[in-house]
Amino acid sequence: MDRGNTKQEILEASLDLFSIQGFEATSISQIACAVGIRKASLYSHFENKQAILDAIVKDVLDQYAEHSIFVKTDWDQYDDAEDKPALTPDLTVRMILGQIRYILHDPHISKARKMLVMEQFQNPELAKLQTRQNYTDVLHYFTGLVKYLIRSGVLAEDDPEIMAAQLCLPISTWINLCDREPDRESEVMELVRRHIQQFFKIYQKRSSLSH
Repeated sequence: MDRGNTKQEILEASLDLFSIQGFEATSISQIACAVGIRKASLYSHFENKQAILDAIVKDVLDQYAEHSIFVKTDWDQYDDAEDKPALTPDLTVRMILGQIRYILHDPHISKARKMLVMEQFQNPELAKLQTRQNYTDVLHYFTGLVKYLIRSGVLAEDDPEIMAAQLCLPISTWINLCDREPDRESEVMELVRRHIQQFFKIYQKRSSLSH
């Protein structure tokens, strides 16, 4: 078996196990068995279980930084840009639903999120990562979005952080619901669509209603 492939298989098997039964409850023997190698062979790739977890977290963060709009988007850069996005309610719905589908269906992101939910009360570093990915980055993105829409004259002036919280926190709750009950995804997507459209109706600047 190729050494590089074996290392990746160890990471994938570990993430599978960590996302189901947790980090502490998973043994090196279980990981080796899932990959189909001896414990001694596993230790030639990783010195211990913590090293495996560290590699998983790094991989997840790299993918998150590359693909998540919550990290990649800088709303301030659009103020003077020629390709300034004209965000209508429908376009905003499509953009956010696309990100939710990525969060729910990318296997690494989905499993890592479930692992963080379980481990946040056991591991202080993972607790910080859980807060960052599921609260700080999300609220920062939506606050930037709301401020951009206010500057663009789409939404009326109000407290952007409270507006952002009103917009994004129900969505976070619905994502968590989908993690527990995947068969409710269609219901959740419809709720998100209606929620965003209702948000625009409540806060839309009166002068923009005719546009």
